[in-house]
Amino acid sequence: MTYVVAEPCIKCKYTDCVDVCPVDCFKEGVNFLAIDPDECIDCGACVPECPTEAIFEETEVPEKWAEYVELNAKLGALWPVITDKKDALEDADEWKDVAEKREHLSDAAFEG
Repeated sequence: MTYVVAEPCIKCKYTDCVDVCPVDCFKEGVNFLAIDPDECIDCGACVPECPTEAIFEETEVPEKWAEYVELNAKLGALWPVITDKKDALEDADEWKDVAEKREHLSDAAFEG
């Protein structure tokens, strides 16, 4: 079992979850974080830390975000590891409660 980052993270990228992860399973994209299922140890430490409530146990991902299970696996294998907390995206607070953000997801890795 693994945890999955879903749509509420898009255009926010708060990294409170990264700060508590004991195994560095988070991967960083331009405007989204993903969890590498091969690295996640299913501890759940990240769940209460997420300000957008975007992290779910794989079996508990809401149906409307089911694609994020596969998406985390795909992006988790491609993107670089993020191990330290960073500032959220500049307009994260404006996007935090926006619904249906999938079209805004950049699948590019964060570089820098």
